[in-house]
Amino acid sequence: MRVAILGAGSIAFGMAAFLGAAGHEPVLWSPSGRRTAALAGGADLTAVGQVEFTGPVAVAKDAADAVAGATAVLIAMPVNAHRMAMDAVAPHLTEGQTVIISSHSSFGALYLSRLLAERGVRVPIAVWGTTLVAGRQKSETLVDVSTVRSKVDIATVPETAIDDAVDLCRTLFGDRFVPRDGLLAIALSNLNPQNHLAIAMFNLTRMETGETWRQSEYVTPAVGRLIEALDAERIAIADRFGLQVRTVFQHFSLSFHVPEGSVHEMNQQMFRRGDTGTGPATMDSRYIFEDVPFGLVSTALLGRIAGVPARLHEAGIALFSGAVGRDLAGDNDLLGPLGLEDLDVGSLERLCRRGFGG
Repeated sequence: MRVAILGAGSIAFGMAAFLGAAGHEPVLWSPSGRRTAALAGGADLTAVGQVEFTGPVAVAKDAADAVAGATAVLIAMPVNAHRMAMDAVAPHLTEGQTVIISSHSSFGALYLSRLLAERGVRVPIAVWGTTLVAGRQKSETLVDVSTVRSKVDIATVPETAIDDAVDLCRTLFGDRFVPRDGLLAIALSNLNPQNHLAIAMFNLTRMETGETWRQSEYVTPAVGRLIEALDAERIAIADRFGLQVRTVFQHFSLSFHVPEGSVHEMNQQMFRRGDTGTGPATMDSRYIFEDVPFGLVSTALLGRIAGVPARLHEAGIALFSGAVGRDLAGDNDLLGPLGLEDLDVGSLERLCRRGFGG
């Protein structure tokens, strides 16, 4: 199958290698074209680690070229580029295609649904709770894939498309997809923003001074307690919507294969085992500039709609905005056009299940 991959970072390269190794036809599109220049010039893409692949990968000249003839269109970019990518491809999507957002954040699926509804086009949108692969891009032609996840949560907009979307994703990527109870469940299942808030807040000077530090080592008891308190806010919001989502304890245990305990204890086990990476060595980190505006802001909004205030999430947004000297909530370019803050719980649930025009 031909799969358009929007992006040119480590996730996009890893996905292209994964699909190429499985015999599919990945096509990369980079808005600037800089990171795909070598591949476009005929160089092979090489993947090492958990995915082994060497071979040519097609590069599209523009968004229209990328999606033309593609069975699936995979958005594999940082979330602060999702609106740009959606604006670029929405005019060219046709019925019979499926869009996959890897991974979904900040109700981007609703933003794309609205663009498509304005055209009168019905295209199912599959949203993943996390990326399939993780790793590091070593060069313009080399990616080191450190992780291929065994389980990936999935939902669709509209929800009636879930069976077909799961079948498609399993055909492309294997039997690893776990259907969840709709877009809201996915929206409340991303633990990175809350966890990164606590980790970055209490290690901010390490980031700012470029220190090399082992992230799990510095999930001290105080950091662990804050993560647990943030998690309690998220769980309370999910409960108000009648949703069951994994707790932070289950997340660490399942993701890192440690027995459940306190967040501090589990991270120390990971540190002693030596299998965790380093924390950010710069303030210019996704922990701040993606996770705050597109993660914390979304959860805080859901708390206000549900009548379950996420006070620690709100405080984190304000504190990080003060630390970087700008309103980080204003960086979110997906939520504004949707007008979700004017909806009640029932209206939001219906919109998430049907999408715009449903």
